[in-house]
Order: sequence, then structure tokens, then C-alpha cells
Amino acid sequence: MSAHLTLGAPEHLDKLVGLVEAFHAEAGIEMTDEQRRTGLAPLLEGIPHGAAYLIGPPRAPIGYVVICFGWSVEFGGLDAMIDEIYVRPGVRKRGIATEAMIALPRALAQGGLRAVHLEVDRENTAALKLYQRAGFRSRENYMLMSRTL
Repeated sequence: MSAHLTLGAPEHLDKLVGLVEAFHAEAGIEMTDEQRRTGLAPLLEGIPHGAAYLIGPPRAPIGYVVICFGWSVEFGGLDAMIDEIYVRPGVRKRGIATEAMIALPRALAQGGLRAVHLEVDRENTAALKLYQRAGFRSRENYMLMSRTL
């Protein structure tokens, strides 16, 4: 099994909605399918603010990753936040997520991206190990803060 990444397109919406629903069920995120479609469709239609990638074969993806683009003076240009990453439970522990987390930043760097950020629960040791294997490091004096509008 491979972590081959395919840039999401409008024809992938139904497959992605199903994967996102599975991730949200695991994470305890409550949303309707309509809300998921509203959040995903612009990414698949080419909105410049982010992108969704399918992990694995596009006809039967085993996961996905969503990134959102921004700009950072500190990092010297275009940056991105990994909004969500998910791999189906049945294929976990095979290095697929690690492979995807290494391949995606490399590909994005070729497009001019300067940094990739993510948020992780400090108690999620499996995710912490995954992200560290992929080269992500915590910024000890920094904490992500949010304000819902």
C-alpha cells in the first residue's frame, strides 16, 4: 500500500466526504454532510486558499490530507497549515501517514512554500511520534490560539 498523493478534484467530493465523516466520528467532531461538502467543495474546485489530497489510489483512497495556505513574514513567504490528516484504521501502522507527511511538504516546497504547520493534541503520543518522524518540531515558546467567529 502506498501513500501516493492525488490533488483532489470535484469528482472526488463523495469519496472525501466519506473519509472526512469517518475522521470526524473518531475525533468527536459534529458536522452534517452538507457542512462537510460546503467546507470541501471549494478546495476541490481550485480555491487558492487550500487544497485537499487523497492518499492512495484515487478510485479507492485510504485517507486524505487538507492544507490551508497563508503568508508568513517570519518564514519568508507562503506557508500552510495542515488542517486534517486521516488514514483508515485498517491500514494504519504501515508507514502510510509518515510517507504522506514527508512527501507533501517536499512537493509543496517545489511550489514555493516556506513552512508547513500543524496542530496536535499534546496527549496524542502516536500522532506526536508520526509528526516528529516526518520532521515537524514543536516551538516551545509558542502556542496555537483560536477564536471562533
